[in-house]
Amino acid sequence: MSLRSLYPEIEPHASGHLEVGDGHSIYWERSGTPGAKPAVFLHGGPGGGFSPAHRRLFDPKLYDVLLFDQRGCGKSKPHASLEANTTWHLVADMERLREMMGVEKWMVFGGSWGSTLALAYAEKHPDRVSELVLRGIFTMQRSEIDWYYQRGASLFFPDKWECFLAPIPEAERGDLVSAFRKRLTSDDREVRLEAAKAWSQWEGGTITLLPAPALASAFGRDAFADAFARIENHYFVHGGWMEEGQLIRDAGKLKGIPGVIVQGRYDMATPPATAWALHKAWPDAEFHLIEGAGHAYSEPGILDRLIRATDRFGGKE
Repeated sequence: MSLRSLYPEIEPHASGHLEVGDGHSIYWERSGTPGAKPAVFLHGGPGGGFSPAHRRLFDPKLYDVLLFDQRGCGKSKPHASLEANTTWHLVADMERLREMMGVEKWMVFGGSWGSTLALAYAEKHPDRVSELVLRGIFTMQRSEIDWYYQRGASLFFPDKWECFLAPIPEAERGDLVSAFRKRLTSDDREVRLEAAKAWSQWEGGTITLLPAPALASAFGRDAFADAFARIENHYFVHGGWMEEGQLIRDAGKLKGIPGVIVQGRYDMATPPATAWALHKAWPDAEFHLIEGAGHAYSEPGILDRLIRATDRFGGKE
């Protein structure tokens, strides 16, 4: 059985900015067929923004897909803003976008941080979710953050970890998330950018099973790194404004929602234990643990399962 891959390149059929209050303006696009099955794509990070390739995860004949840049990143404004930027602001933004789209329910697709936001949204508004497609499960637990930003993944990437640590003096390395927070919120642009690039390139260099230089270098662009690192760190410092373990604890609220969980066996950013815990707490969902795969949606085995999921929920298979 051959692996499925992205659909051909496609341009949006509509786009714009939505004023969501608090001084934020959210950039959105719709691609596919107007009036077809509604879906919303949730990008990672937080702070990552979406890319044109994300439109290609859905059969354009079957779907009308809304993609949006979450507060502070991508083409949304103001850039890299931390003001009024929390998980629950984003959940409210999704409801505004759904209402703008004029649909009662939509399929929610999210990977990495996008899976966190998808779970938060679905547990708050289960009646608005027709299906969930989740990849690289992350639930904002302290242990997950510590694994990636304190000690865990560092043991597998000592060379890249050394670059990550470079902006932080030895004396401050006992709490790296807080040490980076100080620099990412600095008024000194050089200090802020040095920290942002170290933070962002650590992720870019560790999310694929095998090296992907082009992907890693994209994480080092100044504007991307600034928003990505600042917003991601901001969310982690505050634990996503959720109680510890909340998303797994409340997974019972997802009962009756069809779902697919896709997880790479060798995911260093979001290890499989969290996806397994979600699978146990939400047995309605199909669970696929992909051998020979890391974290990125572009890993061939992961991408194959994601495309098969959107095809099936779109009525194709």
